[in-house]
This record gives sequence, C-alpha cells and structure tokens, in this order.
Amino acid sequence: MDETIRQKLMDVSVATLATALYKRGLRQQVIQGVHPIGHKGRNMVGPAFTLRYMPAREDRNQLSEFRNPEHPQRVAIETCPPGHVLVMDSRKDARAATAGDILLTRLMMRGAAGAVTDGGFRDAATIAGIDMPVYHQRPSSPTNLTLHEAIEIDVPIGCGDAPVFPGDIIVGDGDCVIVIPADLAAEIADEAVEMTAYEDFVIDRVKDGEAIIGLYPCTQDRHQAAFAEWRKANGR
Repeated sequence: MDETIRQKLMDVSVATLATALYKRGLRQQVIQGVHPIGHKGRNMVGPAFTLRYMPAREDRNQLSEFRNPEHPQRVAIETCPPGHVLVMDSRKDARAATAGDILLTRLMMRGAAGAVTDGGFRDAATIAGIDMPVYHQRPSSPTNLTLHEAIEIDVPIGCGDAPVFPGDIIVGDGDCVIVIPADLAAEIADEAVEMTAYEDFVIDRVKDGEAIIGLYPCTQDRHQAAFAEWRKANGR
C-alpha cells in the first residue's frame, strides 16, 4: 500500500470516509455491526486479505481438522501479508468464535495491520491487550467447529453486508470499519483530509458559539474566508 495514502487515512474518521464514498454512489461500504476490542487510539489501515466461512457440515468438522496443515483458518493466519488487514466473513454470526487470542497474537507478530470479523472472537479480554487493532461483533463461544467452516482464502467476500475484494483498503476507527475500493483509495484519502480539516474548523467555531446554519455545510462566504485564515494559523 502506498505509504502516503496510509498516513492520510490514519488521521480521518470512518464517518468522513463514508460521506466521501456516498458522494460517489457507494452506500454499502461500512461493515455493519462490528466494534473495536480495546481501541488502540489509532486507526487500523491496510489492504484486505480475506477468509470466508460457510455453514459447517458435521462430518467435515471435528477437532482433528485443526491438525491439518492446510486448514484454511491456520493458513490465513500464516499467509496474511504484513501490513494487511485480515477480514473474515463469519456469516454475521457470533455464536461461534472466528479465532482467539493465540491466532490473533500470531497475526500481530507477523506484522498484520489488524483483523475484522462480522462474527466474534473468543478470549476478547486478552485480545483487548494486544497491540493490534481488532474488530468483532461480540465475544463468542469457544469453538467454531459446530457452526462454521473456514473454506476460502483471498477471495471476494461479504463482511457485515459490505462487499470486500482482496486489496480493498480497510479503515477502522474508534467506532467501526469501512471498505474503500482500491482504485478509489488515493482520491478518497485526499478528499477526507480536506473534509477533516474543515470539520475541525467547524468544531472550533461551534465551541466559540457560532450557529450551524451556513457553517455546516458551508453556504456562506464569510465562513470560507474564516476557514482559510484558520488553516493558515494552524498549518492545515
């Protein structure tokens, strides 16, 4: 991933990115229902590396399956490229765990930028303490064998109703996670930086007692002039 784009996306909110995507007709890019486990105080940013789960069939899913060196869940952990975000389609079902603290710690040690599931992780209290952003729906029961089977790696998936293609740019903040199509990442990042500067200016003006009408959105020339002065004074 282009480091300039990554750095820009580290300092903008998912809400701002959602607005920029909405302007381009993309309305389904937020991964619904997922939240940070122990927010790390920084954004999660990286290209998507995907893992898809399907309904488990009992004869294929016994504890012995985890001894298989080609088990897709284990292979995904060991092949997710550094700097990428492992995004898991867990069928929006948190009844069974997508992974736990050991696998996610391994993912962190391999240099991943984060992990997202639209299901849940077990060992959530421990995961909250690792130094990697992680997002899920809620803590899950211990095993994933009874309900879900990891079946495909690095393919297009749906995660929390959002379409995710390998290489799409994933951004998570203190609220939630959004998916930016890879070919739009540069222009969305630039626009979001500009939007964030204006929103920060608006917050300052509102704290000074300014009314919202005409300010947000900006429909009055005086606010544009004040914004230009604010940017100059604040190096933005």
